Amino acid sequence: MSDDWWKSAVVYQVYPRSFQDSNGDGIGDLEGIRSRLDHLEWLGVDVIWLSPIYASPQADNGYDISDYQAIDPTFGDLEDFDALLTAAHARDMKVVMDLVVNHTSDEHPWFLESRASKRSPKRDWYWWRPPRDGFEPGAPGAEPTNWRAFFSGPAWAFDEESGEYYLHLFHQKQPDLNWENPEVRQAVYAMMNWWLDRGVDGFRMDVINLISKVLPLRDGEPLPGGLGNGFPLYACGPRNHEFLQEMHREVFAGRAGRFLTVGETPGATVDDAVLFTDPERAEVDMVFQFEHVDVDHGPLGKFDPQPLDLVRLKAILGRWQAALADRGWNSLYWDNHDQPRVVSRFGDDRDHWAASAKALAAVLHLMRGTPYIYQGEELGMTNAGLTSIDDYRDVESLNAYDELRELDVPEARILDGLAAMSRDNARTPVQWDGSAHGGFTTGTPWIAVTPNHTWLNAEAQREDPDSVSAFYRSLIELRHAEPVVAHGTFEMLLAEDPQVFAYRRVLDGTVLTVVANISGADVTAAVDVAHGGLVLHNLGEAATPYPAGAGEVPLGPWEARVYLHR
Repeated sequence: MSDDWWKSAVVYQVYPRSFQDSNGDGIGDLEGIRSRLDHLEWLGVDVIWLSPIYASPQADNGYDISDYQAIDPTFGDLEDFDALLTAAHARDMKVVMDLVVNHTSDEHPWFLESRASKRSPKRDWYWWRPPRDGFEPGAPGAEPTNWRAFFSGPAWAFDEESGEYYLHLFHQKQPDLNWENPEVRQAVYAMMNWWLDRGVDGFRMDVINLISKVLPLRDGEPLPGGLGNGFPLYACGPRNHEFLQEMHREVFAGRAGRFLTVGETPGATVDDAVLFTDPERAEVDMVFQFEHVDVDHGPLGKFDPQPLDLVRLKAILGRWQAALADRGWNSLYWDNHDQPRVVSRFGDDRDHWAASAKALAAVLHLMRGTPYIYQGEELGMTNAGLTSIDDYRDVESLNAYDELRELDVPEARILDGLAAMSRDNARTPVQWDGSAHGGFTTGTPWIAVTPNHTWLNAEAQREDPDSVSAFYRSLIELRHAEPVVAHGTFEMLLAEDPQVFAYRRVLDGTVLTVVANISGADVTAAVDVAHGGLVLHNLGEAATPYPAGAGEVPLGPWEARVYLHR
């Protein structure tokens, strides 16, 4: 296997809580995942990425870890994990763990010891600071800096026992680790080595570009509402690359085999990404960037979605393709556990559900980079259709609702934004069949199954050659069979066309051309594919092998065509 095997691979993200429940408690588990490996093998994926399964109080659905070397009882135990790992490897699928080391749970023994006393040997394992000068401890505005947390409110929590504050960029129960302390780093590396010794094949690294803060910690630019933007002071900080290079030396460099390392890097620019992913720098293999999934955010932020501007989306993706063409590597994704369902977001989940799901898949998977499928995306799963704030489970959504209400935003507008953009849209159970709860559980699911599971499910699609999942399978087969998909050059076509997404890939005389109509209207794309054979088409009915005339491709609503010429 070549060192860059992952360039031809496809990764499938499993959010264990919502994938498959094996014991009827309404929550997915490791045995449930193992029972569904045949589906992933049929699909053809190469890597399974598991969202956190570690011991956790579940304040942020497992991204608040209280023990990195234990499985949360909700999901099973280490024996169940080993069985899953063995079964995946037997099917030639690798398993990648979620690495959450910017922060821990406030119930982690490290933090409990850190919190116990100002003189604790682990006090400096986290970011502790006294109140701001001139302020009463615990009073509004006394926080050491004015930073706003990602989940709203101040990024500092007051500890009455010690009279100091600890930093939490996310939930109050997720205190940030102090990576400036070399003991912290060595403890993290030891934990990573423990998992690799157990047989895992790499890590997806949660918000890994936030681990280095600008020192001394100081206020950010003021934001409406009194808090400040600390992001420039803790994202891609001054020692970020140093820490990742040290991680590579301490964890991966001396090991036989080739592991997958993926860094989630919110706010990273293309210049940052080149540094993170340049193989000669030995940091990570690829990063998740967020620019393309921020494209529809409105004046009020994420929960104020705007109609898709396709020209802008193509400009963003095209810039990332160009920037990482010679050094580094792209990850390709629409959906994940933090994003709404793409067929509801950028597609048309009402009149052109299947066609738009396939068209969006085609334009993503055939770009240069490693594609990621989020569970259920291969079925064309839609947003959940939640209508009441009581339906939500996600802490980000609940906090945003309260915050926007305080800003006097009309409730109807808030609920519309949540329905479109909440992370809960991605966290409804996978729809395996048309039975009660979609075949996910025999009990009561922790969050309601989307009602359309009666017809939108894996069982209904499995034997249908024109199904969304069959199309995903074909995309994966094409990537595995044709080196041009992984290794070809990328050229965006019709960059200013507001309806057509088209590009060309070239490698050693092989030309792959993708032409997709990202709209519900008939269009004609000015793309020359006269010498290409049609190898993939998303509408199901027999398609003409060649377009009507050289230089033009007529496309129906949400029609996508892929041509190959040697």
